[in-house]
Amino acid sequence: MEKKPIRRNEHIAKLSRDHHASLMFCWKIRQGIKLNAESERMAKYVAYFLDHHFLPHFKEEEEILFVPVQDKKVQKAIDDHVVIRNMAKEIIADPGDKQKDLSMLADLVDDHVRYEERILFPFLENELSEEQLENIGSQLAGEPAKDTFEDEFWVKRS
Repeated sequence: MEKKPIRRNEHIAKLSRDHHASLMFCWKIRQGIKLNAESERMAKYVAYFLDHHFLPHFKEEEEILFVPVQDKKVQKAIDDHVVIRNMAKEIIADPGDKQKDLSMLADLVDDHVRYEERILFPFLENELSEEQLENIGSQLAGEPAKDTFEDEFWVKRS
């Protein structure tokens, strides 16, 4: 059975585009592991992505999207953010031989994105009024951050 793309409310579509970047982060980390890239190189990418993508994205979700609905589904996402932040910071603080931790981080981010896209966002789209969604959308204005990290550790070099 073919899966159809998820239709996202236009006012929170930016967050879904951010999620696509997060899934690419997971793919790059997994490719780096397959290619035996040095953990230090991948930890630098984790630091870059944390600062340029995860932290601003989490802030938008927690301070804009999640505010109107206090619910266990929302709390799970917030709890996931804490775990992702902490795991990323641990990898950055001690990057030596962290293949297992990097793999766990990629899995955690992947699971989190899929949770938000498949469960949380559809729930919020039903819970929030069109006016609330429009207000949220106006606060989320702008393009998702571009991934401009230069060390392509995930690319096999001959």
